[in-house]
This record gives sequence, structure tokens and C-alpha cells, in this order.
Amino acid sequence: MNQQQHTLGNIAAHQGSIILIDKPRGPSSHQVAAWVREITGVSSVGHTGTLDPPVSGVLVILLGRAVRLTSILHQDDKEYIALLRLQGDVSDNDLKEVILHFTGRIYQRPPKRSAVKRALRIREIHELEMLDRNDRLVLLRVKCDSGTYIRSLCHHIGLACGVGGHMVELRRTRSGPFYEKDCVTLHALRDAVEQARTGDETALAQIIRSPL
Repeated sequence: MNQQQHTLGNIAAHQGSIILIDKPRGPSSHQVAAWVREITGVSSVGHTGTLDPPVSGVLVILLGRAVRLTSILHQDDKEYIALLRLQGDVSDNDLKEVILHFTGRIYQRPPKRSAVKRALRIREIHELEMLDRNDRLVLLRVKCDSGTYIRSLCHHIGLACGVGGHMVELRRTRSGPFYEKDCVTLHALRDAVEQARTGDETALAQIIRSPL
């Protein structure tokens, strides 16, 4: 077995492994998982908590036997930073009061373009905080149940304000116990794998995590 086979084989050995990728805007979560498969050479690769192509942030990639944990990790709560654009003028006090009403259990229906059945669902918003505001642009931090549609949440906040609104940008900053500060880019992963192929596995060892 050569050095490359030894290094990449260790990734999926035993109970499997986790890699936290900072997903860029543009590709789908499925495409990012496919790139990780190509970079590492591990055939069994999955991910939890799908991010739409325009959304960036924490994407948990599972390798080897860790793929079996997909359904479990998918249920972890999530945290996002969302940029909401209001379509009319709303005072700070009125906006804060509306935001307060969206904390707790809410009803949502998946968007028409969603791949899941559009049945009414209940999700809980654990924390909803206005971080900053510039006129009609509002920066929100959302801690919520898995499966919460942040785009729908922004739309409903705008409606509740009486002016309408829509999500401009979204980034996932946490998925369960995994935070954005612990993520690496696809480029960093590729560099670490290439370095491991030369015999230095230091960078790769820092990226690969045990699922336990």
C-alpha cells in the first residue's frame, strides 16, 4: 500500500470520520459532498442539514461508517445569520415587538420549490435576535429547530410588520455541536490531502474529526 492509499484509507477506517466544510455560495450541498469524495478518495460520503446553493456556512460531511449517523445529526438544532430586507419603513420598536412574537413555536409550510411534501409543520425558534440594522436592511441571528425555513421566517416577519420583506442572504453558523470557526474550506482540505500524500499528515489530522 502506498502513502496515498494509507492516508486516505485512514479517513474512513473504523467508525468513520467527520469533516466540517465551510460551504461557499453557489454549489449545492450534494456537489460539495461529491467534491470531498473526489478530494479524499473515500467512496462513502454524505452530509447533514442541506444548504441551498445561495446559502453558505457549516456543512457537516460524513465519511465511511459515519454516514450511518446522517439521520441522527440531521435532527440537531441550527443557528443562522440572516439578512432581511423590509419593503417599507418600520420603527425599531415595532420591529423588535414583531420579532419577539416569532420566538417560540411557529407554523411553517415548505416553499413550492421544496423537494419535501408541503404539509404544515411546527418548528421552534429558540432565539431570534436583531444584531444590526441599516434602514430597511436587518441582520438577524436565528437559533432554531432543524428543518426551519429561514426564508419563510423572513417573509412572515415582513408581513407581520405590514410592509413585506424577503431574505437577502443567509449563512449557517452552527449545526448541532459544530461551529463555523471549526470549518475548513474545500481548498484547505485539498491542500491538507496533498500534504498528506507527501508523508506529512499534520494538517489532515487537524481537519478530520471522530464522530464520537
